[in-house]
This record gives sequence, structure tokens and C-alpha cells, in this order.
Amino acid sequence: MGLIGVTGATGQVGGRVARALTAAAVPQRLVVRDAARAPDLPGADVRVAPYADGEALRHAFDGVDVLLLVSASEDAERVALHRTAVEAAAAAGVRRVVYTSFLGAAPDCTFTFGRDHAATEELLAAARLQATVLRNSFYLDVLPEFVVDGAVRGPAGSGRVGAVARADVAEVAVAALLDEAHAGRTYDVTGPEALSLADVAATITRVTGQPVEYVEETVEEAYASRSGYGAPAWEVDGWVSTYTAIAAGELDVVTDVVQRLTGHPPRTLEDVLRSR
Repeated sequence: MGLIGVTGATGQVGGRVARALTAAAVPQRLVVRDAARAPDLPGADVRVAPYADGEALRHAFDGVDVLLLVSASEDAERVALHRTAVEAAAAAGVRRVVYTSFLGAAPDCTFTFGRDHAATEELLAAARLQATVLRNSFYLDVLPEFVVDGAVRGPAGSGRVGAVARADVAEVAVAALLDEAHAGRTYDVTGPEALSLADVAATITRVTGQPVEYVEETVEEAYASRSGYGAPAWEVDGWVSTYTAIAAGELDVVTDVVQRLTGHPPRTLEDVLRSR
């Protein structure tokens, strides 16, 4: 295996991957939007290339053998950004891509942002790039951010989600990058258990001592409660469908992928809360 490219190295997942590769003395190139924010890692080459700049990306990917393609932040044009990145990788001769997708990604999945991931998986296939697709569940690390004024509010009903820790996602990504046996594979990456949002609220209360409750909203109430943020319609759709995807049962999935690829059980919500 040759040079590994890591996009999103200034973020939570990409940064963890980059640090792990450094610890393993693996040659890597960090592809970032802002060089000043790139982690200072010995031996890592840094290239500046936003996903919107195909020429900069092609130059940044030149010589990369295996690429970690961390999905772009939610954006109305995210599929177009990913298309530019995938085409640049193919043009630069990247052999294999490890892509951070989403659990249950499909053109008609309830979580609207998940549809972007389905489109990106199709782009990778069309470009004839070997791909390892990591279909990650929601992040356990983000669930505490759902708490506003002592409550998690949303139209999730009694649905459950097998949310996964970012640290586990990063370790799975490192394993996929370093082992050719994962080429052409798609993995559903989850935590150890499926939790309802009432379970999430109860765990946060128990671990932090801060009382939190789950307040179920209707879909109409969810849209109304989020209308004051001034966000565009596509973004509000994504926020609300976070909850309706849970209600629909599409994220009630628990797998052994973290255990199989990392050799240890996945972290729990309590683990994540205690490490903050």
C-alpha cells in the first residue's frame, strides 16, 4: 500500500484517523480547506483543496493510493461537491476510497441528508473506484446536543437508534484504510445498543446529574419549533427527518462491525458522556 490521503483532517473523525495513522507511522497526506487548522503531525504532507475546487483536489490527490473521503458538511450542493471530489480522485489515479456514508442510505430514505450519501455511493461506483463504504449511524457524541432547555424534543416516537461513537467510527476507518480485505465492502457501523430518545434523556440525566426529558412533538410542531432559526427549507427538512427516521425504525440497527474491525466492543453513550 502506498500513500494514504485523509480529507476532513481538521474534523472530529478525520482528525482522529490522521492521528492514528501517525501513531502507526503510516505515510499520509492531509487534504484540508485551511492549512492553519490542519493538525501538526510529524511526516504528514498537507495540501489545501476544498471540495468545490476540482483542480486543487486533483493535485492534492496526486500520488495517493487509498483515500479517506469524509463526507462534506450538510449543504444544498453536497452531492455536487462530492461529485467533484470523486472525479478528482479518479483523475488522479486513486485506487481505493473509504467513504463515510450513512446508515440506510437510499434515494428515498426518510433522513433527507442520507439521500446525498446514496447518490455519492452511486458516484463512486460510476467512477469505477474500489470503495469501502462505512454507513455510519448517528453519532453518540451529537445526541447531547439535542438537549435544549432540559429536553430532547422531536417527532421520534418510541423509535430507536443504534448510535455510534465518533472514536469508533474513526477506528473502523483506520482498519478499512490499512487492510485490503475491506475493498468492495459496505459496513453498517453502529453502537452496542439501540436507544430511544427517552433512553438517551435518562442516560444523560443519570451520568451528568442534569435533569433531561424526552418531549415528543408532532411533525408539525417540530417544523414550527425550528422555523425561527432562519435556516433554509432543505436544512430544516434534514433536522426534522433526523427524528422521523428514528420513528420509522430505519435506524433501529445494531451490528458487530466495530467489534470485528477494531477488536473491542463499541463505546456506549455513557462512555462518551464520561469522556467529554
